Amino acid sequence: MNAQWMRQLGAVVSLEWKKSFFNRRSLWIYLLAALPMVIFVGHALETKFTRERLARQRTPQVTMERARTLREGMTPEQVEAILGQAPSRQTRGSRRNRIQSWNYSDGERQINVRFRNGELERWSSNESCNVSEDLHIFAGVYQFFFLRLMVFFGCVFVFLNLFRGEMLDKSLHYYFLAPIRREVVVAGKFIAGLIATTVIFGTSVALQLGALYWHFDGPKLEQYLSQGGGWQHSLAYVAITGLACLGYGSVFLTGGMLLKNPLIPAAVILVWESINGVLPAMLRKLSVIYYLKSLCPVEIPIDKGVPPFLAMLVMNVEPVAPWIAVLGLVVLSGVMVTLAARRSRTLEIQYGAE
Repeated sequence: MNAQWMRQLGAVVSLEWKKSFFNRRSLWIYLLAALPMVIFVGHALETKFTRERLARQRTPQVTMERARTLREGMTPEQVEAILGQAPSRQTRGSRRNRIQSWNYSDGERQINVRFRNGELERWSSNESCNVSEDLHIFAGVYQFFFLRLMVFFGCVFVFLNLFRGEMLDKSLHYYFLAPIRREVVVAGKFIAGLIATTVIFGTSVALQLGALYWHFDGPKLEQYLSQGGGWQHSLAYVAITGLACLGYGSVFLTGGMLLKNPLIPAAVILVWESINGVLPAMLRKLSVIYYLKSLCPVEIPIDKGVPPFLAMLVMNVEPVAPWIAVLGLVVLSGVMVTLAARRSRTLEIQYGAE
């Protein structure tokens, strides 16, 4: 690529990135990127209110060390001698099957004690903030909800409209009448769309992580970031989001060039990506989500109670090494953009047929 093509490419990118960010169709992209924030901001507020409630209900005598001394079969009097008087008590059932529930708080977690017919049956504790559990929740939302739906449909809106939108607006001929190679136009539009989607969805991921970390206790957050790989995980999620925009964007750019109605193929691709976990090994590699899941830093545990459909979505049989996953996405994108560039040489504008 000579210097003139580089200048032309820069000019196309400078024109197109503004359309991708500020076009009236871009409103849907911002809404999609903002939806996951509702989940984590709501969770952070709920955790904050729960922590304040537990602090108000705190019983000075209650500690986890004392709670661990409780044994099955103890009487309420023995439990009260260890933990003190419970601020919250509930009784239900009949005389033959009388159940008592006592709730304590040590300021950070709720301790639940359950009696049956005057004997301790079991006790449990619920932390207001469980870092490990919250990280798995984020990983699940990121893989199930954000990558498969938000980023996917965001790329559908942006990259399908790079050429189809110009045709609908009857403005594509301005590029094709200008003294500029069509391949340069394709590359410039793709780079502009990639910048827009990466910035929008990458910022969304960063804000989601900020909302997630907001309700962590200071010592727990510092330990996770410095010793638990928190910084690496955060950067990995942002980078994976950029690679998702690269992979899906190239596919939908090419779809918008080759097909008059690319929404139906987009639905087919969505189904294909969803059943990736049960496909044969060779076919499994012909999808974007396979490589993205191989790069995710936190593995989602599959419990026995997980519905089969969700287990199929999270299952990643024989994940590839990170460098192979990155290379696979780059190669896929290169092939797709090359096909789009070749198609642009013979693309004819027929506004009357649109």
